[in-house]
Amino acid sequence: MQEPINYIVIPGLEHYPHVTYTWVIMLMFVGLAMVLRKNLTHSPTGLHNVIEGFVVGLIEFSDSVMGKEGRQFFPLIGSLAMFILVGNLIGLVPGCVSPTSNVNTNAGMAVMVFALYQYAGFKTHGTAYVKHFLGPVWWMAPMMFPIEVISHIARPVTLTLRLFGNIKGEDLVILVLGFLVPLFLPMPMIAFAVFTSVLQTVVFILLTMVYIAGALEEAH
Repeated sequence: MQEPINYIVIPGLEHYPHVTYTWVIMLMFVGLAMVLRKNLTHSPTGLHNVIEGFVVGLIEFSDSVMGKEGRQFFPLIGSLAMFILVGNLIGLVPGCVSPTSNVNTNAGMAVMVFALYQYAGFKTHGTAYVKHFLGPVWWMAPMMFPIEVISHIARPVTLTLRLFGNIKGEDLVILVLGFLVPLFLPMPMIAFAVFTSVLQTVVFILLTMVYIAGALEEAH
């Protein structure tokens, strides 16, 4: 069984549709930003309201997890949320491919999150950040340090594979159902895929915020 037809192809990237659609999504965001900037008003309507509601809701969600000090990381959180959500959903459009159904795309985002929250921890606490890896009491440090290191290394791996597995699985199931019963049977699965696409976006950014919040708080 072959993958779905890819209607957008960048020369040289014929075998890397996840890269192609990453660029497609980025260009969509640039175009959207230019349109919104050109038509800014004090009383937003239509698409402005939708985008503003999304951003405000995301800020409130971020504040509830990381607190006000976490707002410095909102550009990352917001960018991840928008890219992952659109990246998940675009694969449901015939002829398009979800960049998040490729493990390389997700690994790139996960490694970036890992590097950022470690940097934030050292920037906030200095070398005292190492205490996060040593456990609550000094005599447990030899045992806790390797456990904590393995736990932190596992975080980008789980972020990557969770998103990849869910989105790739949805795409394959819809593809199979589309071959078996072209019209009616895939529709419930597509509706479910929309729900899980939103859910996986929330899970990814929630875990990102939890990791950042953990790096910012004092070690005990």
